[in-house]
Amino acid sequence: MFQAIAKSIFGSSNDRYVRSLGKIVNQINALEDQIAAFSDEELQAQTDKFRTQLQEGRTLDAILPEAFATVREASKRVLGMRHFDVQMIGGIVLHRGEIAEMKTGEGKTLVATLATYLNAIEGKGVHVVTVNDYLARRDAEWMGQLYRWLGLTVGVIVPNLSEHQRREAYAADITYGTNNEFGFDYLRDNMKHERRQMVHRPFNYAIVDEVDSILIDEARTPLIISGPTEDKTDLYVSIDEIVKSIDESYYDADEKTKNITWTEDGIEKVEQLLAEAGLLETDNLYDVENTQVVHHLDQALKANIMFKRDIDYIVKDGKVVIIDEFTGRMMDGRRWSNGLHQAVEAKEGVKIEPENQTMASITFQNYFRMYPKLSGMTGTAATEAAEFWDIYKMNVVEIPTNVPVQRIDEEDEFYKNTQDKFKAIAKAIKEKNEIGQPVLVGTVSIEKSELLAQFLEAEGVEHSVLNARFHEMEARIVAQAGRLGAVTIATNMAGRGTDIQLGGNVEFRIEDELGEMEDGPEKDAAIEKIREEVAAEKARVLEAGGLFVLGTERHESRRIDNQLRGRSGRQGDPGLSRFYLCLEDDLLRIFGPDTLFARMMNSNLEDGEAIGSRWLSKAIETAQKKVEARNYDVRKQVVEYDDVMNDQRKVIYEQRAEIMDSERVDDVVVDMRHDTVNTLVAEACPAGSYPEQWNVEGLKERVTEVLGIAPSIDDWMQEDTLEPEIIEERIRTEVDEIMERKMAQNDPSIWRQVEKSILLERLDFHWKEHLATLDALRQVVFLRAYAQKQPINEYKQEAFGLFETMLHKLREDITSILLKSELRLTQPPQETLPDLPDFLTGHVDPLTGLENSDDRDGSAARAALFGALAGSPRAAAGPGGAAGENPYAGMDISRNAPCPCGSGNKYKHCHGAAS
Repeated sequence: MFQAIAKSIFGSSNDRYVRSLGKIVNQINALEDQIAAFSDEELQAQTDKFRTQLQEGRTLDAILPEAFATVREASKRVLGMRHFDVQMIGGIVLHRGEIAEMKTGEGKTLVATLATYLNAIEGKGVHVVTVNDYLARRDAEWMGQLYRWLGLTVGVIVPNLSEHQRREAYAADITYGTNNEFGFDYLRDNMKHERRQMVHRPFNYAIVDEVDSILIDEARTPLIISGPTEDKTDLYVSIDEIVKSIDESYYDADEKTKNITWTEDGIEKVEQLLAEAGLLETDNLYDVENTQVVHHLDQALKANIMFKRDIDYIVKDGKVVIIDEFTGRMMDGRRWSNGLHQAVEAKEGVKIEPENQTMASITFQNYFRMYPKLSGMTGTAATEAAEFWDIYKMNVVEIPTNVPVQRIDEEDEFYKNTQDKFKAIAKAIKEKNEIGQPVLVGTVSIEKSELLAQFLEAEGVEHSVLNARFHEMEARIVAQAGRLGAVTIATNMAGRGTDIQLGGNVEFRIEDELGEMEDGPEKDAAIEKIREEVAAEKARVLEAGGLFVLGTERHESRRIDNQLRGRSGRQGDPGLSRFYLCLEDDLLRIFGPDTLFARMMNSNLEDGEAIGSRWLSKAIETAQKKVEARNYDVRKQVVEYDDVMNDQRKVIYEQRAEIMDSERVDDVVVDMRHDTVNTLVAEACPAGSYPEQWNVEGLKERVTEVLGIAPSIDDWMQEDTLEPEIIEERIRTEVDEIMERKMAQNDPSIWRQVEKSILLERLDFHWKEHLATLDALRQVVFLRAYAQKQPINEYKQEAFGLFETMLHKLREDITSILLKSELRLTQPPQETLPDLPDFLTGHVDPLTGLENSDDRDGSAARAALFGALAGSPRAAAGPGGAAGENPYAGMDISRNAPCPCGSGNKYKHCHGAAS
């Protein structure tokens, strides 16, 4: 009670913090008239002035008021937009490494220019992270006008850039790009063999747009770079046929976790079917020899029962394409891991692509925690404030709106079944459509969008369906969703990045209708006419009540619901929002209250009748909180496991960087050689043991196998004072002499390069194998819980031991290769370093195999990898590359751009392979 009274008098802690920032805003406003009097040249000279001040010891906080005032004035002149005071508060919050929660339409894109400019002055680089390539390009071009005018450089990272273009983009003062592109570039950098091949600079500062979507929703799944393994098509098809013949009484399905377990009768049944198909190595299904079959059997069952076509994926052009559960977008080229995608391909009868092996991986949590300063902005972050603080140590600050929100949020309406609900939705949309009120309908899946479209067609209501095929097309549809009588159906509204302006978007209309018209009086008149039409249409839409947002069901996360609602009521416009629910909705069916709730609804509701109450809305919110808590636990678990790997990743990547930066690595090689000798002797001659207990024969075999020498150990054993240390010293001396002779026969500079190359190549090989082992460990360590053991603690202990084993194998491997190898130069070393193969990039949940990212098709990558394995650059070429001469030679075509011949492959894998 006392807290509520104190809050009503003094405001919340958030309110008090925001008020405290008003003092800085007053300082910025006090400078406005002075800076407005500057000429363009004087205003542009401010950047050099600030840089000088920083070099003289002033801090960014000290120059913040004048820098923000400079950006505000430059924005007025270049973009025709003036920052509001609340936007200044948002800019301060971003600069302080916090999250600015700002409602939709409050101008977050413009807010980011303040903190971006201030931090970019230092020249250390600022990364602005967006949710898709379209927004990265758009914001880099749009806000880039302002930055370039003020003397800063701007780069953008999108797919299909060459390594040189990426390096240039990262070298800019400000770099725009998606979370996936930044993360994959970091992983690829740590697979390169020369420092000059790397594209990233040291991490400095990042601003994450739609921070909740990137750091919360997508953070459940790590980024993974992988390469293909052997083809097992027949196995997938055979197991799929067996699973399809199994009755549902043989397994138990849990929709909450998307897990399925076999019953005892089920195990007997599949054992019998697998044995008949000749797929079992032994009679017992769970013998270690049948591990692979059991794994694929479980994945096939999951694919057939838990993964629904047109909800989790669609089949397009003979390929299984994943649907992003958060945005509803198709994710061309993305694949589930651990054989799950292959199981779905077998289920649908399409071509089965080979599985992939992990080459490098990192979670978004550990990637973004490498930035010394990290901030973000979104319309919905408060519900996840605890997680942002726990994982990223980022505070969420709710920024007040520039104009009070006028939107009315009505109570949810509940119906008995989906049919009744969709009839009511279609009727409500028709009523609004008849009075000209625009309607934005949010659905949770493509299937529901198509179902609703059928109901609207029956009612004769014209509508647009946001098909999520191209981000730019999305932006255009969303931008015009506020026009008079518009009805737009969209699958989730997270990360669309475009405001819905009542009456329509002037810029998009000008571009669409007048794009090909030449500049001149005629075009100016046409533009003015469009502006007048939009203004008149906006007045009519306002009169009709503004944008009506209609949710067809509640999402698992309250944030997604709030994002949908937030599309209405921008900048003080009137608006309305309402959600329609029924007992058959997934959220209520899986996570809702018990059967008492369902009985009450069924017994008291007539067909087609709706009820609404605060109690029911509260029950829905409780269900959402349950799901959010479960998802948080999943993300937390992913972080805990990746933290173990992250410590090892840092060691490996630091070691790689040290090797790349070193002129010579002979001291590292010598240490590895001596450690290997010591280990071999210690294994055969344990400390404190007697000579008669030593495994002399085993030592001779291992020394010959690893070091390629045959020392006189039998003769040494005749000595009375022989100790393990003496054996170590004699073997070390012998192998050191061999290496000295070998180095004397070769050019020292070439030999140093050979050592360096072998070190990096074998380090990468053993790290890749270690990652595969850790993946397998992570999938089975949960069984330790049955023995009353903590799986994460077991994982830490096992992972540490595996890492030690990997380092031991690495030392032994490098020592063996260098001692046994003979250097023959058949051609001069290349001056230009080859590009890395286009490894497959994925964003995959390590526990479930679920995919969650948006990247490009991996067909060219597979061709490149198979070609590289075949040892022939021609084998990696596409259809055009095998034709002989290159008709595009001499043209300025990026090696990673699509080939002009239309093959669909990259230029370097097609006609460019010949050049």
